[in-house]
This record gives sequence, C-alpha cells and structure tokens, in this order.
Amino acid sequence: MFNIIIEFFPSWKYNLFIITINSTRNSVQEIIRVCQQKPSKKFFMKKSQIKSRDRVKDHGEVFTNEREVKAMCDLVKDETERIDSRFLEPACGNGNFLAEVLSRKLAVVRKRYAKSHDEYERYSFLAVSSIYGVDILEDNTKECRERLYEIWNNEYSDVMKIDSSNKCREAIKFLLLKNIVCGDALTLLQNDGNPITFSEWAFLDKRRINRRDFHLDTMLRVRDDGIQGDLFDSSSGQWDQDMQSYLPDPVATYEPIDYLEVTENE
Repeated sequence: MFNIIIEFFPSWKYNLFIITINSTRNSVQEIIRVCQQKPSKKFFMKKSQIKSRDRVKDHGEVFTNEREVKAMCDLVKDETERIDSRFLEPACGNGNFLAEVLSRKLAVVRKRYAKSHDEYERYSFLAVSSIYGVDILEDNTKECRERLYEIWNNEYSDVMKIDSSNKCREAIKFLLLKNIVCGDALTLLQNDGNPITFSEWAFLDKRRINRRDFHLDTMLRVRDDGIQGDLFDSSSGQWDQDMQSYLPDPVATYEPIDYLEVTENE
C-alpha cells in the first residue's frame, strides 16, 4: 500500500520475503494492521494511486507508485532475480509489487533459457509458482491474477511463438488462482471464512512437480519472543530449537504430476 518496504524472514535460506510497510515490526498481523490504517487528511495521493476516495476511507487503499516499487525491490535485487525465490505480498492490491518481481524473474528466465523452449517453459512456470499474494478486496485479487498472467503470457508468447501451448497457459492460470487469494492477512482467513491456504510447488525432476498445501497461520506462527516461522519448511509441525523456527505440517499433499497437468491435481 503506501510507504511500503520489503521485509524478509530471519533465515534467508527459506526463500520467503514479505513486502510490508515496516521492517522494525516482527508480527505480520501488526504490519498489515498499520498498512490498513486510513491515511491522514494531510496525506497527498496521486490519482493513479487510488481507485476512489471511498475505498481509501473504508479500506485505507492507496497503491504504491512505480518508482517506489522499483526502489524497494532493488533493496533485495538478487532475490528478485532468483527464479525460485518465493515472495508473499500480504496486502497485494492489484499487484504493483508482484508484477515488478515477476517481470524481473521472467527477464532472467528469458536471458538464460530462451534458446531451449522446454527449459524456458519449465522455468517460467517456476517463476510464477513463486509469487504469492493476499488482498481483502475481490476485485483487486482478480485484477492481480489477470495482470500477472498478462505479464507472463506476453513473455511466453514472444519467446515460444508457434511452440506456445494453451495447456501451459491453463496451468499458469491455475497457479495464479491458488497463489493469489482474497482474504484478510490480519485474521488469516479467506473471505469465505476458511483459513488462507497456499500451495507449495516443488519440482522433483524436469517434468514432475510436487504440491503441498499449508495454512498461512501455521506458516506465520510466532513464539512469544516474536520469532516468525519459515514458509514451506517440512517437518513434524513443532518448534525446532536448533533452527529457531516453527516447522508446520501440510494440510494436504498431492501425488507428483507433470507440471502441465496441475489443473488435474485438485
């Protein structure tokens, strides 16, 4: 939303960064609470930053300018250009930050793999699978999915040309449906009252992908001392003293499947 910077979990090796508004706060819920506060009367907003005054008043919705988005992403430039680095935006709006991150990842995919269509298709899938977002407004989540898909599809069509596949396009749409959800990052609930759930997508080899679903509340579980858990780690669902992190259990595990067949893995 406004005054956004990027905060990452304590252990970089778990590849999760959260685009938030205050890196001095440890609690994601507290971060989002401040993010949803209504701006003061003195707060100056460009027309491109808001959809309506009512939405600013009711939801504190103010979008971040492109210049600030790029500057914040530059703070973790190496991670934005690592194809498999996972990003979660807990107040994603219509996707300003996620669009920038995905564009950077896809630029790397093109540079490295454009000459091999099989590899390009697989790594572009991986890039999309690493992008996650939550927003409280349904129209924003829909716009965000469409925006990210358009960015991916423009790149994909340009590189793959006659080798492009509608099957791959449907797989990407499915990823975005699962990865960009409508819910409240304060309550950690979707708008239908169910827990916010994200899927982890992990390649087992060049074709097969493994999917596991996790509730966001368990992924972000914190101890009394404020240490956050790590996303998509696999263990027994207990606090690990040595690793100093909470290791959650998946709520669903699916059989490995060809990545272009993910729409059947439901």
